[in-house]
Amino acid sequence: MADEPLVLGIETSCDETGVGVVRGTTLLADAVASSVDEHARFGGVVPEVASRAHLEAMVPTIERALKEAGVSARDLDGIAVTAGPGLAGALLVGVSAAKAYAYALGKPLYGVNHLASHICVDQLEHGPLPEPTMALLVSGGHSSLLLAPDITSDVRPLGATIDDAAGEAFDKIARVLQLGFPGGPVIDRLAREGDPKAIHFPRGLTGPRDAAYDFSFSGLKTAVARWIEAKRKAGEEVPVRDVAASFQEAVVDVLTRKAIRACKDEGVDHLMIGGGVAANSRLRSLAQERCDDAGIILRVPRPKLCTDNGAMVAALGAEMVKRNRPASDWDLSADSSLPVTEPHVPGTGAAGGEDGPEGGHAHGSGGHTHGHAHGHDHDHVHELSKDNLY
Repeated sequence: MADEPLVLGIETSCDETGVGVVRGTTLLADAVASSVDEHARFGGVVPEVASRAHLEAMVPTIERALKEAGVSARDLDGIAVTAGPGLAGALLVGVSAAKAYAYALGKPLYGVNHLASHICVDQLEHGPLPEPTMALLVSGGHSSLLLAPDITSDVRPLGATIDDAAGEAFDKIARVLQLGFPGGPVIDRLAREGDPKAIHFPRGLTGPRDAAYDFSFSGLKTAVARWIEAKRKAGEEVPVRDVAASFQEAVVDVLTRKAIRACKDEGVDHLMIGGGVAANSRLRSLAQERCDDAGIILRVPRPKLCTDNGAMVAALGAEMVKRNRPASDWDLSADSSLPVTEPHVPGTGAAGGEDGPEGGHAHGSGGHTHGHAHGHDHDHVHELSKDNLY
């Protein structure tokens, strides 16, 4: 274990400041500072509020993660950060912090993909990922089916939502039912007391001519909202628990059905489910039932690792170091629409090394050589002591 890469990961793609520390595939620390309560009164995430919350939480959360892991920042073999996709302002806070720490410590910097990180986090729960891995990622911003022959360099999109993501639909239906924000946990809780067969809501994109692996939840959301509206107009009581159960069943039915089909079509005998909605109890139980019937091994991380966290970023960063993937350059920037086909943002060898951006050392267990690749000067940075920066 001591020979495996020790990596700190920073995640700020949305409303949670996550910092994780991982050694190889072993989780040492997972510190999260959430701003969800600040967004609740608005009924959704406010980007500017999220960005300011990240600024305030960043340093304390990093310090908490290092203390929990029982390691010094100088012991790290690299620093990984979510470079995208996500909210641009929120991503910039994380990327800027990661660059500052990496420079001050003379460590290689890895800008990684948020979606690939959600897949890689399962290594912390169930060991190394099989290759290829079929992944169903379901969150407030994404509903995707991905095939990953190599999580560090080869992730292939098979299907994605064409409108609302599943988590987004949960939030919107919770708002119609006046259940508050976020909607996923409360609908999951109420659905356990309801009848999933009470109301038959539509299953989007499941016809014979529809895209086999794409998702659509906008029509379902509208159907549920109109059903509720009709009840209220008629002066009838809305059976909230039955609505929650029936809506939830429509979502997880489609998600699991398409995921199992993709596994069969691609000849993959493992299915990994990740993202915030993967914490949903009905999704987990139905996926297990259908995987058992199909002879497919299901891998789902514990709920805390399904939501956004720094551990998943550290896990992918550690894999980058282990496989000698090139570190990112110092001009790494946030990319709110970074495609999943880019698991990380490789550089030309400028970042990291014991001497910062001008160092030519090979660093740590990753064995990378980092030279200076920028033609312009950074005198305003070089005047600062790295001991003072950290």
